[in-house]
Order: sequence, then structure tokens, then C-alpha cells
Amino acid sequence: MSALREGYTTGSCAAAAAKAALLLLAEELATEEVEIPFPDGQRRRLPVDHVRRTDEGAEAAVRKDAGDDPDVTNGALIAAAIVWTEGNEVEFAAGEGVGTVTKPGLAIPPGKPAVNPVPQRMIREAVREVTFRGVRVTISIDGGRELAAKTFNPRLGIAGGLSILGTTGIVRPFSCSALRETLRCALRVAAATGIRAPVFVPGHIGERAARSHFRVTPEQVVEVGNEWGFAIDEAAREPFAALLMVGHPGKLAKLTAGGWDTHSGRSGSALPIVAEMHAAILGRPAAETPTVEGIFAAIDGGEKKRLGNTLAAAIQKAVGKRTEGRLNAAVVLIDLGGRILGLSGDREPWL
Repeated sequence: MSALREGYTTGSCAAAAAKAALLLLAEELATEEVEIPFPDGQRRRLPVDHVRRTDEGAEAAVRKDAGDDPDVTNGALIAAAIVWTEGNEVEFAAGEGVGTVTKPGLAIPPGKPAVNPVPQRMIREAVREVTFRGVRVTISIDGGRELAAKTFNPRLGIAGGLSILGTTGIVRPFSCSALRETLRCALRVAAATGIRAPVFVPGHIGERAARSHFRVTPEQVVEVGNEWGFAIDEAAREPFAALLMVGHPGKLAKLTAGGWDTHSGRSGSALPIVAEMHAAILGRPAAETPTVEGIFAAIDGGEKKRLGNTLAAAIQKAVGKRTEGRLNAAVVLIDLGGRILGLSGDREPWL
């Protein structure tokens, strides 16, 4: 099997586009590719989709290539428009498809374009290879407003489009680093906006169940995917008074066995955990089934509640042990239809 192909972040594309536009504006040079410095000290060349003069300056665009990563922005056109300004600063502006920060807690203050610190540095360094004059760089992303709806940006308080992201300039396929940074940002924003009782869910089924059974706002709900250990550790560092965890036992049961990354390729199956608890609680073997959902489906309502509550209590205990009691967690287990299977902990903050 061949190695997965790496790609470039939106920050790298924006930096390359800015330099290409500036080369046309300052040196009358229209280039089909441009070399820029990366945070690791290396230099890489990116192809330029187009470069052209504008009424006030110049614009260039680079098409995002995320390699083999399933990035929502793969193929998007990242454009930079450059105009001269007074002084010698590199200023940033959000064009169409690039968001503006509206909430505290992120690395960029409210009211500023959602261009993160590392991309800002990459753009500034690329610009300074051409000129030390003052310029304003306006970044835009074709279709960025629509793409942003598929990301965490609306919950993070980034309005009007996507963020210009990247900490290394390189997209590494299927890396969890981007998700972890997004989770960290989501928790910081939640804390900075006064939320004290967030809700963790694995995905959309958990989110729908949380909204159905509890009183929660969109800002409270954090989709953690499989990164339960990381998200819980980060939450314990914030000034949260309580945490509600809503999810399927097929994932959350893994926490009781130390499987804090619940991805199926990086953790064991929850089936034997639930089956063993079934035998201990109900006094007979679990049904022969390939899924945790099947184990619960094979027992009646009273038994479901006994097994579900016991499992929820075990998960709550595991979270308490991991955080050394710093996080008051409540656990709600649901089936694939969003119906409650088990409960443990004080749920008053969400009722």
C-alpha cells in the first residue's frame, strides 16, 4: 500500500497567493508557481491558479490541494488581493468566504478576520520576501460561506465563512491534530462566553438526543468524535462547573477499559465490556449479537435500565478518576434512535 499523500493548508495557499499577487504588483511578474517559506524552515513551491491586476492592486489564487486527507476545503480556490497602504505594516482583511471572529476565546480577537496566527506569519514572511512597503492582504475563498456550514466555525463564533488555518502549513492525511485544535478552540470559546456546563457528544445522533432530552444551547454542545480523553482533559483545565456526556454505549463503554480514543482502529471493541457487565448484572450471558445495540435490544425495559444505569455509572467513575475529581460529569447513554438507555450523575444543570 502506498503512503498517503500530504497536502497544503489554507494558510499555505493564502501565503502563496499573496506572494504571487505581490510579485505582479511590485515587479510586473506573473508567475505560474511560487516558492514560500514554511514554519519548519523548509521552502516549497505551490502552483498558482491565476494572477491578475485589479483596479487598486493585484490578485492571485491557489487551488487548495489537501492531498489524501478528506478536507472540506480540498479543491477550493484561496485568493489574496493586495493593495498598497501607508506605512510598512502587513494588514489583513476578510474577503468573501472568509469569516470574522465574533466571540472571545480564540487566538484572534473578536472583530478581526479569521486568519490564525501561523497563517498570518506565513503570509507576512512571504510578503516580506518581495517588499517592505505597507500592504493590505484580503483573503477570500470561493464558496467559503457554504463550506463553513459543514465545519465547527458557526459554533466557534466565526461568522461569514471559513478560517484560514494551519500550524505547520502541511495537511497530514487523517491526522487528529486538526480536530484536537478545533476541540481546544471550541472549549476555550465556550468558557470565554460564560458557558459552565458543556455537553459532549460523539456525533449527530448524540447531539439530537441531547437537544431532545435536555435544555441545551448550540454553543453548549461540543462534538468530540473519538477524542474523549483529549476533550475531557481539556475541559478539566477550563472553569466548567459540570459536564454532560451523551452517547451510545458502543463508544462510551470503552472509557471504562481505558479506551479514551474510541476510534475502532485504535481501541478495542465495547462488545465484551457490555457483555461481561450484562452477565454480572442480569445473571445470564448476553444475547449472541455482533453489536452493543443488539445486546440492549434483546432485553426488556427494566433490564435495559439496570444495565444502562450500571454502565453509565462505570463511565462516570472512569471520568472522575481521569480528572481526579476536577470535573463533575453526568453520563447519559442512548440507543441509535436517541432513546435513553442509562443515566448517572446530576443532570440538573441541563433540565
